[in-house]
Amino acid sequence: MSSAGSKKSAHEILEDEDFRSLHSQKNSISLILTILELVLYFGFIALIAFNKPFLSQKLSEGSATTIGIPIAVGTIVLSWVFTAIYIFWANSRYDILVKKIKNKIGG
Repeated sequence: MSSAGSKKSAHEILEDEDFRSLHSQKNSISLILTILELVLYFGFIALIAFNKPFLSQKLSEGSATTIGIPIAVGTIVLSWVFTAIYIFWANSRYDILVKKIKNKIGG
């Protein structure tokens, strides 16, 4: 074991409970947001591929806008929202845990 104030070995860092927690949290949020983004994106692409008549319906009589336009915009906006969620999480949790681990290992 290393004494307080000295640098820890890679093995000690990997075994540290705070590091494991950080790793687990990062993997969880990354996996959840990645799956949501893939479902969103490929769902939209599948809708384009398999249900063009639905997407080409007009929003209202006399309107030039089709249902596909707000769905496409929604896809883009939701992608931004997923990114904002990750940024918020990283700034409020991840960075704090990284700083705590750095201080603990002497980095």
